[in-house]
Amino acid sequence: MKQFFPALIFMASAALAQPAPPGRGVAHISTYQPPTFTDTDRLKRLEAAFPIVEKLYRERAEKFHYPGVAFGIVLDGKLVYSGGVGYTDVAKKIPATAKSLFRIASMTKSLTAMAILKLRDEGKLRLDDPAENYIPELKSHKYLTADAPRITVRNLMTHSAGFPEDNPWGDRQLADTDADLLKLIKDGISDSNVPGFGYEYSNLGFAMLGHIINVVSGKPYQQYITETILKPLGMNDTQWEYTKVPTDKLALGYRWQEEKWLEEPLLHDGSYGAMGGLITSIDDFSKYVALHQAAWPPRSDADSGPIKRSSLREMQKPWTLSGLSAQAKNSAGEFCPEVSGYGFGLRWGQNCKGQIGIGHTGGLPGFGSQWRILTDYGVGVIAYANLTYAGMGAINAAVLDTLVAIGKLQPRQLPVSNILAQRKAEIVKLLPDWTGAEKSGIFAENFFPDKPVALRRKAVQDLYAKVGKIQRVGELMPENQLRGHFLLEGETGTIDVFFTLTPENPALIQQLDFREASK
Repeated sequence: MKQFFPALIFMASAALAQPAPPGRGVAHISTYQPPTFTDTDRLKRLEAAFPIVEKLYRERAEKFHYPGVAFGIVLDGKLVYSGGVGYTDVAKKIPATAKSLFRIASMTKSLTAMAILKLRDEGKLRLDDPAENYIPELKSHKYLTADAPRITVRNLMTHSAGFPEDNPWGDRQLADTDADLLKLIKDGISDSNVPGFGYEYSNLGFAMLGHIINVVSGKPYQQYITETILKPLGMNDTQWEYTKVPTDKLALGYRWQEEKWLEEPLLHDGSYGAMGGLITSIDDFSKYVALHQAAWPPRSDADSGPIKRSSLREMQKPWTLSGLSAQAKNSAGEFCPEVSGYGFGLRWGQNCKGQIGIGHTGGLPGFGSQWRILTDYGVGVIAYANLTYAGMGAINAAVLDTLVAIGKLQPRQLPVSNILAQRKAEIVKLLPDWTGAEKSGIFAENFFPDKPVALRRKAVQDLYAKVGKIQRVGELMPENQLRGHFLLEGETGTIDVFFTLTPENPALIQQLDFREASK
């Protein structure tokens, strides 16, 4: 089982990523090669799973009484399959399709966070500014303790401001005006913790972020997000106010009660729309999902999105730890522990297989939704249902497992860097006798003081004697640009060779380990 710790460093360190100053480029190494997919015919192999995927959504809808479901699969930045089950309007029997417009609830949060980062990238705010700089009403906020830090913009984006979890209260505030929001703040907010203490989901915090966008951009947050994110992505059918949606496209919301569907009243757009008010289709939202997929891998080609790829990856980091599910199971019912965190308006999770998923759920009276991408696999799913708090997370997890299994999808593979390839070749030439190793110039200053060459020579010669004559030197398997391992295959056994390089330029070998590989 892979360890979770490297990913969690982001949460423990609270590293503050800062954008490059405007007008300044970032120096880079021209020989860098980003990781790529080596499995060919990805889409063709995935197509075998499409009928199964539709069956899974249909069975889910029938079992849990969803009036309608719309879904889509996004592979390598393209919507490759979509469909619908049931109705967006039960009385009129209007079919649910990929063009139907559903209220996506808290899936909206990442667009609000993206708008904040866009303003940050433009130098108009800082994530670690006190939120009261933009919401003066917060200056009179009474914290739980005298030593509590001030609430920052970052706290609001990561659900760590100290406000209490406010589902489902927050869902009923959707149509509140900006004046209502400011009055609530001015009258006093009850805290459950001090800022930065931990994760606690807060719709109120994202309503405040909407107000900050209003103040900093000089426009209503809806207008700013539409002009700077939605329109550039071609999300032209997406709306905030349901009365602006054509009735034949609008998904009505329902509650299943006493063995029948009852229509939920739709709330108008207001100050809390920043936490959950967006209304969009699978067709439109797939373009937003594709934007997040395009953030990976880091690379040097043109960066033409409405927000920088580096800022997208920043959104997708787990800035706060939200849970560890030691007893979690995958869709096949097998135990597969998962750790979860929260980024900037995005949920993050890593399972026992090392798969990292990014996305968000959504739930409102009348609606439930989720989108999720596996960042290293280039595949993602989106699903909406028009039933109160329809849980789409479990079905989307099953769909992703199905797609990966049937499509035999593999994560991107990192090419071997020039320096790693060079050092591997130099290591192989020295083995097993280490002749001239100390004068070779390829080892860092710590290497031989850490373990004398005589001891290293004996250890390697003993392994060579045990595995027999080396018949094949395996391909280098890189972990990153400066670390990797390869196999030496002998007559009766195999040696695993691991090495890692220093930050010097050129990079030297600081660690080199040999062990007999398990059979």
